[in-house]
Amino acid sequence: MHACRKPAPIHPSESDDVMNHIWYFAGKLSRYAGKKLYFNMMGMLMIGLLDGAAVLLLLPLLGIIGIVSAPGAGLPFMDKLAFLQELPTTQSLTLVLLFFVGLTVLQSLLQRSLTLREVTLHTGFINQLRLETYRMLLQANWSFFITKRKSDLVNALTGELGIVTGGAFLFLQVMASILFTFIQIGLAFCLSLQLAVFVLFCGLGVGMRSRRFIVKSKQLGSVSVDLAKHYLAGISDHFHGMKDIKSHLLEGSRYRWLQDWSAKIEAERYEYTRLRSNSQLFYKVASAVLIAVFVFTGAGLFQAQAPQMLLITVLFARLWPRFTGIQSQLEQLASALPGFKVLEELQRECLAERDEVYVENEEDGIKPLHLSRGLELRDVWYRYSKTQPDYTLKHISLHIPAGGMTAIVGKSGAGKSTIVDLLLGLIQPEQGEIAADGKVLSRSDMLRLRRAIGYVPQEAFLYHGSIRDNLMMLCPDASEEQLWEAMEFAAVADFVRTLPNGLDTLIGDRGVMVSGGERQRLVLARAILRKPALLILDEATSALDSVNESLIQSALERLKGAMTIVVIAHRYTTIRNADQVVVVDKGQIVESGPFERLCKEEGMFSALLGQSEKVAL
Repeated sequence: MHACRKPAPIHPSESDDVMNHIWYFAGKLSRYAGKKLYFNMMGMLMIGLLDGAAVLLLLPLLGIIGIVSAPGAGLPFMDKLAFLQELPTTQSLTLVLLFFVGLTVLQSLLQRSLTLREVTLHTGFINQLRLETYRMLLQANWSFFITKRKSDLVNALTGELGIVTGGAFLFLQVMASILFTFIQIGLAFCLSLQLAVFVLFCGLGVGMRSRRFIVKSKQLGSVSVDLAKHYLAGISDHFHGMKDIKSHLLEGSRYRWLQDWSAKIEAERYEYTRLRSNSQLFYKVASAVLIAVFVFTGAGLFQAQAPQMLLITVLFARLWPRFTGIQSQLEQLASALPGFKVLEELQRECLAERDEVYVENEEDGIKPLHLSRGLELRDVWYRYSKTQPDYTLKHISLHIPAGGMTAIVGKSGAGKSTIVDLLLGLIQPEQGEIAADGKVLSRSDMLRLRRAIGYVPQEAFLYHGSIRDNLMMLCPDASEEQLWEAMEFAAVADFVRTLPNGLDTLIGDRGVMVSGGERQRLVLARAILRKPALLILDEATSALDSVNESLIQSALERLKGAMTIVVIAHRYTTIRNADQVVVVDKGQIVESGPFERLCKEEGMFSALLGQSEKVAL
């Protein structure tokens, strides 16, 4: 069995930081639930009081009416119940038992009501927090996603979210339990000040000794969070790369990876269970010893009266399990603390990286930007991090004529896709300007430009659904005629007609049930369906065979003049009919002009075309 990674020690400042994370989400819960939350907490206190009252009062009441030998005359407020002694035994016993049953029924009804209300609050808070976090992720800019592992984001919206919402409610339960415990201690003080003080100090001593269990729980919680992240990341990578795994006979190594992870999670679960068991054992033994010492001390030193002695013993016999419960809740809360930290830090990062160009509702009335003269990049500089000295793009000045086809080529890492990200508005230039028809684009103009863009990436984005569902993702109101028209332009209509269910054919996860060329042409049809003013193909033909590449080239020819086209090219055959070719190298434009002219000149473009093997242009 593999041992867990040894957790790092916790410093006081770190503990304060952890409490800040808890209060952060407890505050969110309070704002979400409002008065309902405090009503529930008061109800929990009432349940605890009724539970204690029903049991604690039964024995003295039976003593008053003479059923058992447990006199209650020396107890507070019992003299007001002396009238029970004047009634016949049957009637007084009936009243006492009805009182006991009534309190128990009232407690049960209140418990049922609070349980249903808590489920509603808990589910609603989970959904609220999930939607809030997902909105923040959607509002984050593209640079944020470049630096994040997708599986970590998925884990935050699944595993960490459940831990945090459960932990927030658990925190409030702990607060309510502590408050109720103080009420019970107050009752003990009313019965016997000396004995209550004695037992309270003993309990505090036990609590201080058990603090190490809470610290250890938090450390094991950090290990659990790390293991959950690694599991989700590894499994996601395995399924995405299943073709490579099977092609290279890597099934054994992937299975051993999961075996190793399973051993680690088994060790972590064992350590956590052992910790919980040790803490419960410690509390039970300590409670038994303290009760024994308490009884001996109460009888020998404090000369407590029999009724007081009996009631205090019963009270603390019920109180110690509550101490144990609080200890257990604190350990669970401590193990959830890393989840609080992860989710809050994610939310704060999203807010810090909020995209300036964001639309909450697709039907917001933003009109697409019309291009009559074209787009311009004016002396644009860009780098992904301001801490790095080198710029990804330098002195980029480029004019993209409206209605024409512009091809951007260059070696891998030259900066081609970064230029596309600027055109899409995913990133903003550190220096320089982006203009449309001679006007520098403002924030609202960037929204209108995005509304006017059709984008076809290198890796086609199709989800598990029908062809119709995937095409209508951008245009939910598109008619049947418009769908077929877009597919005709994208040279994929004939293929769809051959399918048994036509547009309603399921294409599998990520379009796995159709070929790469068919996927790209379906994505192109989806982009065309939007009737964009600007169509961008980011190395969309790089992985296609010559037949599918020719079909997409024909589609682009039919679209020329109807829309502005920008192509990031992998092969020269895709761009031979471009109106202008822009060659990028080391973040700068080194050549530009018509395709035929650049082919004849002795420059970088000519050298790229002369290579015998495919080069990522």
